[in-house]
Amino acid sequence: MEMKEPFDIELGDIVYSVFPEEEDTYVIFKDGVEYVKIIKDNDTNWLKLNPETELPMFGMDEEVNLIGLEIKKELGL
Repeated sequence: MEMKEPFDIELGDIVYSVFPEEEDTYVIFKDGVEYVKIIKDNDTNWLKLNPETELPMFGMDEEVNLIGLEIKKELGL
């Protein structure tokens, strides 16, 4: 599998740096600090991963979903 390059996305006036990891998993940096790790759940939902166990944390998180949608746009998915 080829490694994808990091990229930035903007939501409002916040810039997030996105670092792709394994398939459908991304580390998100906000203000230069690791902010959250997310994984694609399905076409419209994204899940935050627990920082200690890296297991998905189920439950709606609007910010995570918005970040995920921007990732999809950026990657043309």
